[in-house]
Amino acid sequence: MRFFRKKELIIRRKAKYNDPFLQPLAVAIVSAVLVTLIIGMGFLEIRRNEKNLMSFMEDQALNTIGVLQRMTEENFKSISAPEQPGSDSKTSRQEEAAYSKKWVAEAITSLAFNLDEQWKQGNVNNDYLAQFAEDNNFSYVGLLNARGNAVFQSGHLQTNLLDPDDLPEQGRKLSTLELIELIEQSRLRQKKVPGGFIGITRRDKSGTVVISLDKKGIIYWSLKVAGEKGMNKIGEGHGIIYMQIINNQNKLLSSVGQKAPGFTDNLKMKNILAGKVKVTSTKFADDKNMILDFAAPLFLDKKIVGIMRIGLDRGSMDKILSESRQNIFLFSFFIVVVALVSMWLLYHDQNRHMAGVVEMERQLEKAERLSSLGQLAAGVAHEIRNPLNAISIAAQRLHRDFVPSDPQKANDFQNISGIIKDEIKRLNGIIEEFLTFSKSRRLDFCTFSVTGLLEKIVSLMKEEASARGIAIETTWKFEPAYISMDVNKLQQAFINLIKNAMESITQEEGRILITVDKDGKNYIVVRIADTGCGMTEEEMNKIFNPEYTTKEKGVGLGIPLAFEIIRGHGGDIQVTSRKDKGTTFDVILPSERFNDIS
Repeated sequence: MRFFRKKELIIRRKAKYNDPFLQPLAVAIVSAVLVTLIIGMGFLEIRRNEKNLMSFMEDQALNTIGVLQRMTEENFKSISAPEQPGSDSKTSRQEEAAYSKKWVAEAITSLAFNLDEQWKQGNVNNDYLAQFAEDNNFSYVGLLNARGNAVFQSGHLQTNLLDPDDLPEQGRKLSTLELIELIEQSRLRQKKVPGGFIGITRRDKSGTVVISLDKKGIIYWSLKVAGEKGMNKIGEGHGIIYMQIINNQNKLLSSVGQKAPGFTDNLKMKNILAGKVKVTSTKFADDKNMILDFAAPLFLDKKIVGIMRIGLDRGSMDKILSESRQNIFLFSFFIVVVALVSMWLLYHDQNRHMAGVVEMERQLEKAERLSSLGQLAAGVAHEIRNPLNAISIAAQRLHRDFVPSDPQKANDFQNISGIIKDEIKRLNGIIEEFLTFSKSRRLDFCTFSVTGLLEKIVSLMKEEASARGIAIETTWKFEPAYISMDVNKLQQAFINLIKNAMESITQEEGRILITVDKDGKNYIVVRIADTGCGMTEEEMNKIFNPEYTTKEKGVGLGIPLAFEIIRGHGGDIQVTSRKDKGTTFDVILPSERFNDIS
């Protein structure tokens, strides 16, 4: 029972190892998971690189914005610093402030010259000057004649800015230029409503262009000049496409580089001016560049007075990201290929290992089956031999002493006693096979000639073969072919193979050819070929199993026993056969001694 339970377990293991579906599916699932993980890691690495590059550009933009903020604030304070009258020596700070104010004056003067050109061309009227003043945050713009009276002006002067003591004598009419001068003198003296004016005289002395600024105008132009000065110091390098400063009235104060697009999101601008957003970034593309736009509030005296914008070239960043993606994809593809090849090699090696395990299990199964059959054979032989001997003695006495006197009955009696005699002989042969099979398979090696052993076997079996009409022929291509062998065991193996060849010949005449040859340097081949009935492919695969036989009268132990003996000599048996054509057994024996089997 234990043998059959073990056999069932081995069959289950075979089915598990040879399953054609589960193993490839498992490998496919593991490969898919592995590929997914590798691709996922590649995408994560790409996202990480994008994030790092974006952080780098944000840091660059924030640093530039910080520098522009600091320089603009310093320049604004320098421009707005009041002059110290009565001082002959000036500090470097004061000199810088004077230079900065001169810069503001030069900027406004340049506008005054442009306005004069428009006057010469006849393009100027009161409405034009009003719009001009509004666009540039001027409180008053006037074009005066040679007598100082206004020809065109943006609006009327506010005489209420003068103290009563500063008013002229009653009845005297002041020119526009005189009135402007009085207003500005009053501002300086009384420190009321800050302001100032700039006037340029035409080259032909035919008139004057006057531009006046109030507090709002002074702040506007001071901030404008301060921003431009800071931008010029920073420059356009470091991937900066443009820089802008916009005041809280959405007027462009200063800019360098390429013209920047306007804000597409007014809410974003309002949030920046309200202090709700510290910095914003937007990606967009124009005709020339891929731009990353940053906007941040501009502070003066801790108050938001405008917006700073910086446009950075993200073309280099996109190029780096593209190269990074390409490298990551190539690396991921390489890893995927290596992983798949490794999985295939693992799968192939596992299959080979499983095949080895199955073969080992088959050999263990066979060994256990042989051991069980050996034990069974010993018991059966012991139990059968004594009764069989008694039957044999009784049959011999009947044949000798109890022959009927009637000739016909005597003839029948002889036939029956002959059958009994033959069957007893066959049973004795089976018992001898059982006993041989059950004996210990430890081999006792000695050096002996293979051809000598075969000649002895042929001489023993030639008479039986002749009785069957079978001719046994021998060809020694290599002799004496000495090898290390157990003579008795190897003799039994060859006898079993030759008997099997004889029993396969069912026709009246047949032929068995025994050949000895050398195979390479270390092997000897004994070929036993017959002209018998042959075998099918299925039969050839089963002939070495102890429980299998093609004979009607037989137990199927002869060939398996021969195989075990040959294997114990370190050899092998190869079988070729064709149905109704004959069978050939090639016994391959090493010329060097191998370990015994037990």
